[in-house]
Amino acid sequence: MSLRVFILAGEPSGDRLGGALMAGLRALRPDVTFEGIGGPLMAEQGLTSRFDMSELSVMGLAEVMPKYRHLKRRIRETADAVIESRPDVMITIDSPDFSLRVAALVKDACNVRTVHYVAPSVWAWRPKRAQKMAKVIDHVLALLPFEPPYMEAAGMECDFVGHPVVAEPQASAAEIAAFRAAYDLEDAPFVLALPGSRRSEVSRLAPVFGAALRQFQQTHAEYRIVVPAAAPVADLVRAELSEWSDTALVIDPNTLEPEVAKAHKRAAFAEAELALAASGTVSLELAAARTPMVIAYKFQWLTWQIMRRMALIDTVTLVNLVSDTRVVPERLGPDCTPDKIARALKKVKADPTAQAAAMATTMDRLGEGGEAPGLRAARAVLARLPHS
Repeated sequence: MSLRVFILAGEPSGDRLGGALMAGLRALRPDVTFEGIGGPLMAEQGLTSRFDMSELSVMGLAEVMPKYRHLKRRIRETADAVIESRPDVMITIDSPDFSLRVAALVKDACNVRTVHYVAPSVWAWRPKRAQKMAKVIDHVLALLPFEPPYMEAAGMECDFVGHPVVAEPQASAAEIAAFRAAYDLEDAPFVLALPGSRRSEVSRLAPVFGAALRQFQQTHAEYRIVVPAAAPVADLVRAELSEWSDTALVIDPNTLEPEVAKAHKRAAFAEAELALAASGTVSLELAAARTPMVIAYKFQWLTWQIMRRMALIDTVTLVNLVSDTRVVPERLGPDCTPDKIARALKKVKADPTAQAAAMATTMDRLGEGGEAPGLRAARAVLARLPHS
């Protein structure tokens, strides 16, 4: 009998995970068939999406409310499709607001096995989410090596399958040479600035980042500033850049062929001697490229007060967490000021050795050099299927 998998993702990051997992399942079980919801990378692996994945890529209360009734219909429609087809396994990928509601409806009606890819960050805040999730999820695929005990304590099976960052290609010598030539960088040293991928982030962080980098350049005048912008905010980054520095430049993916844009970003990460980045998974991309960093983030006042009281950890940077060090400086909330950021940049520039060791440890613990995470995830799914 063929293996029947219902798989769903609701945003581009989930589509990447889903595509790699599907490729792994196809390699291990050529008889596998897929049904569900996904994007272009999952379509390449044989999925015909029941509807456009972009319908689920909604963030924030203000954005969700006008679409709530439609999203609720899509949740019901998706659950009904699973209940009707009774697949061997349903795999939900991230997007917990959608995924776990579908899983709850499915579990109410039948006993289809449920797997969720990407563990909730219960180690950071809201630990009771794991207990709630355990009511509808049988098995979790975790991206971080310290997550399985949290999931298992709540009553779910859990496997660490590696982080997708370890499977991302790194820049080649040819790509680096082409990048430097394209932007007339020659052999100039440069600092990466990464003020986020959402307009609200860039609006809050760009003025602070710009002022901090101007201070850094006062004592390191030979350094250029390079900003690999995310496509949705490239115009906003360009507008802010005019206030930063005469030597700052932006990599705008909207003006480049997709493969060229990716190559330029890889090369920028590989060649930068230092990076100033917004808090987020970008710290792992920098670690993969072995680029020392300072992490900074400016929250709205109320958000900061809530986070400060609810947080279960003393660092938000994944490199610090995975390596079990605190060598990546963070300038968060009220500490996200130009003076404090500039001092941190100068300190890291003067001695990046501790970060180099922590980044190597992080990538090793995330699975660098081992089996691709998508294939590991596929093995974990198959190994725990009751009839495998």
